[in-house]
Amino acid sequence: MITVKARSVSEHGDRSESEQTARSETEQTARSLGEETGISLALIGRAGTVLRHAPDLVDPVISGAMGLDEAYTVARENKAKANSAEVQLARLREEDPELAERVVEGTLTLAGAWAERTERVEEDKRQRRVATRLLDELVPPLAQARGTRTFARYDPAYAGSGPITRETIAHAMTALSEMDQVWQERDLP
Repeated sequence: MITVKARSVSEHGDRSESEQTARSETEQTARSLGEETGISLALIGRAGTVLRHAPDLVDPVISGAMGLDEAYTVARENKAKANSAEVQLARLREEDPELAERVVEGTLTLAGAWAERTERVEEDKRQRRVATRLLDELVPPLAQARGTRTFARYDPAYAGSGPITRETIAHAMTALSEMDQVWQERDLP
């Protein structure tokens, strides 16, 4: 147990949870650990399961207050509970009530709902990244033009993507007002 815990901390301390649980990586680590220590792959696997699904039992196993087999049984129960449909549905209700309702209605499977949830989260991240980059490119140059003669020197004959009109300026002012309101609501600097 001590060896598995130490290896896990040293090799996976700064990796994401999904990387830590990748099956091939886990198997490779277990094999190399078994070769290095002479401990059977089955024992390493049990210790790893306890480490992931019942971390509060690691120290009692190390101290001898609890046997590895007993801790492994609890860890397997914890893993089953975490993966149970009820727990997944409850978590889905918290994260995306609309998808959870579709599962309850029977119009979507639980696995399908989680796949859609993951897609929605990734799409939201993508949209936030795009919006942030767009605003980073547009707003600072506009702010730098404030107080300069840049606006007075504008010549429609040199406009690349079409001349800027008063209507375009009005829309830009509205957009900046909306941006200011969002910044205030979110308490951004």
